[in-house]
Amino acid sequence: MPAAQAAHAPHAARPMRTATTVEASGGGRWQEQADFVTEADKLGLDVCWVAEAWGADAPSAIGYYAARTQRMLLGSGIMQLGIRTPAAVAQAAITLSNLSGGRFLLGLGASGPQVIEGLHGVPFARPLARMRETVQIIRQALDGSKIDFSGAEFTVPRPGEAVPMRLSARPEHAIPLYLAALSPAMLRLTGEIADGWLGTSFVPEAAGGAYFTHLDQGLARSGRSRADLDVCQGAEVAFADDEQSLREMVAGRKKELAFSLGGMGSASTNFYNQAYSRQGWAEVAARVREQWQAGDRDAAASLVTDEMVLSTTLIGTEPMVRDRLRAWRRAGVDTVRLYPAGASLDARLRTLARAIELVRETSTA
Repeated sequence: MPAAQAAHAPHAARPMRTATTVEASGGGRWQEQADFVTEADKLGLDVCWVAEAWGADAPSAIGYYAARTQRMLLGSGIMQLGIRTPAAVAQAAITLSNLSGGRFLLGLGASGPQVIEGLHGVPFARPLARMRETVQIIRQALDGSKIDFSGAEFTVPRPGEAVPMRLSARPEHAIPLYLAALSPAMLRLTGEIADGWLGTSFVPEAAGGAYFTHLDQGLARSGRSRADLDVCQGAEVAFADDEQSLREMVAGRKKELAFSLGGMGSASTNFYNQAYSRQGWAEVAARVREQWQAGDRDAAASLVTDEMVLSTTLIGTEPMVRDRLRAWRRAGVDTVRLYPAGASLDARLRTLARAIELVRETSTA
């Protein structure tokens, strides 16, 4: 099956897939990140998503990784909405797909006001409308049509002497479109118009009301079912040898989770905090954010419970991780995005290899 078709084949036709996410700079470890991607390809990882956030840009890194890998899919995880024109996104997608032999997945996300306005200096307002219109324009471009669009957010071409144009490049392969979504409205849009969902902050036992209800509403709008959407969920994976090492892992993760709940987004908008709130931790999430915004990072981390960490990650002993993977599969996850722990490249790769094997075991059990 061609790579692009396999990316969103019917659920019954495939086992749970494995993925990871990297940011090319890796905190200054550019070559180590490239080596990690290359070795992950050899381990049999199915997909590598490349983030950009406020670090390295995604398309440049994907082009480099495509030249160094042979088989796994490579996705923008995510290209941020609003910092490139829709036509520029389409140009990058076509280029990366054609150069990689059809291994490219286009992931888009709204990001948040801090990055979009604070770093790039463009408005964050109305992300839902901008996402819908961006996707519509991208699909015009990918279809080979002249880009002729008039909406609430975009007018192409601009009024004046310009006339509609089409891109001279054409995609030689299908380019599946994924949206990163946490809010109910963006989840509904994802179900309606996307081929896949890039999610996070996922608790399988609470995912029905928090996520899938909204995705299913969007799918129904377009006459589709869950089988038409690749559900891609991510979490840190780490294996503890004993109770002491598990306690240390959980404690370390609490600091990272406190940052997500309190430091991500802006003073008024934090989609991670809202996602945890919808899954049963509204009071704790609010208190963590309050302490973080007040500057007391240690107090914020102390409020995060063991349950919050263990419910939303793949951290634990091997039997614990296996059980969580089974819960993810029962909940409807198609692709597991693994963030392997490890203090060195070799350690990260050992964790990743172990996790890949567990996913494969879980998928065939």
